[in-house]
Parts: sequence; structure tokens; C-alpha cells
Amino acid sequence: MGKKEIARLAHRKFATGTVHKIPKDLQKAIASTKATQALWEDITPLARNEWICWVISGKKMETRNIRIKKAISKMSGGMRRPCCWAGCTHR
Repeated sequence: MGKKEIARLAHRKFATGTVHKIPKDLQKAIASTKATQALWEDITPLARNEWICWVISGKKMETRNIRIKKAISKMSGGMRRPCCWAGCTHR
């Protein structure tokens, strides 16, 4: 998938969580593969919220970037929620 296609997909309306809106960096990463896009649209708003909160809860930008890469890898493999995490405290 080319950069223009990824940018186009990243700007379309993306499903979001129950509390959190999807940040642009995570949205762009999800738009980079069809597998993650399909899973993102298929999971519940609560599950999307868990992914978003897990990514944004890191205190350092380095941690956030690592979590985005892990999220894409795990979603590409079919994982529907972040593993081994207590969950969003904002519910």
C-alpha cells in the first residue's frame, strides 16, 4: 500500500472508543494494513477504547511509539484487546 493510499485511509472517518478518540498516529498505523483496518472495524467500541487507552497511557513518546508498533502487530495477528493490561481506568 502506497503512502497516498495510507494517507487517504487515515483521513476517512475511523471508528473510535467509548471514552477516547483515536489519535492520528494510531489511526495512520491502523490504516497501513487491511488486516488491522478490518479488525478495528469489527471489534467493539469498548475494545477499541482499550487499545487507544493502552497506547496513550505511556508517559514517554518512545513508549507510545513502541505500543503503536506492538498494537499493529497484535491486531494483524487477530488479537482483539491488549493482553496483560489492567484496562482503561477512564471507563
